[in-house]
Amino acid sequence: MRAWHLKQRGWTQRLIAAALGATEGAVSRWLAAAEEQGPDALRTRPRGRPPTRLTDAQRRLIPDCLWHGPEAYGFRGAVWTCARIAKVIEEEFGVTYHPDHVGRLLKELRWTPQVPITRARQRDEAEIEHWRTDVWPRLRQQARRERRAVVFVDESGFYLLPGVVRTYSPEGLTPVVDEWQTRDHLSVMGGLTPAGKVYVLVRPESLNGLHTVAFLQHLLRYAGRRLLVIWDRSMIHRRAEVKEFLGSKAGRGIWVETLPGYAPDLNPWDQGSWHHLKQVEMRNLACLDLEELHLELHLAIGRLRQKNHLIPAFFANAGLKL
Repeated sequence: MRAWHLKQRGWTQRLIAAALGATEGAVSRWLAAAEEQGPDALRTRPRGRPPTRLTDAQRRLIPDCLWHGPEAYGFRGAVWTCARIAKVIEEEFGVTYHPDHVGRLLKELRWTPQVPITRARQRDEAEIEHWRTDVWPRLRQQARRERRAVVFVDESGFYLLPGVVRTYSPEGLTPVVDEWQTRDHLSVMGGLTPAGKVYVLVRPESLNGLHTVAFLQHLLRYAGRRLLVIWDRSMIHRRAEVKEFLGSKAGRGIWVETLPGYAPDLNPWDQGSWHHLKQVEMRNLACLDLEELHLELHLAIGRLRQKNHLIPAFFANAGLKL
């Protein structure tokens, strides 16, 4: 604008350039623009910059974008990181965020870092949902009519290696849990009822069909003479000894139902009782031998039995209504 005013007063382009500290070429372009479009063409205009932050509506759309999974955006592996999400935000909304700020943004949206649950590709999701919504209510009602005790049965292993979880410690001083490094373990078969009863059979060797029969006899003795046993398709449940016992007079009071294949999450033991015993009752616990481990397991099961208010939560976590 100053160059234009000087031009109107008769100054040459060379003098204007010298006075304003600009090149003659720049002055020539300014004056040409003013002559063609008028002096207003020389006024400063804001450049077209991308927005610096997301709107509230755009924030609410982020979870919808992330639900499609990382592979939908060309990333390899089903892992969301702050750096990847920052690229998705830039691609979808044209807004650039530092990965650290993305972490705060996800916290506001109540998205937290979690270890995913692995599931078999062979799962039949339709069959599993049918069992959860139709079969289980029917079984529960029929068991009530026939006055049967419902018992979910599952197996797990408890090792001398501790189940390590987070604990507080001075900054820079990582706590150490000394472990006896061996694969020796206890094999445990457990029974869980909706009423909060817990039954277990513990052996220092791998379980087999005879152990399954012994556990069923234990259930008949302590849970009731009429049972509805629900378990998975493990081989030890299908051994000849088990079939022979269920067909005998001693096992006539047991009605067995099998869960759908590749669906451990339908059993309240899987993500409920076993997890509570290992990651809560026995967390960071390192035992010297199987005898000490057996004692600690016995004490942990005793504490679980006293917390029968947790049992409904285990069933709810499996998606089973009581």
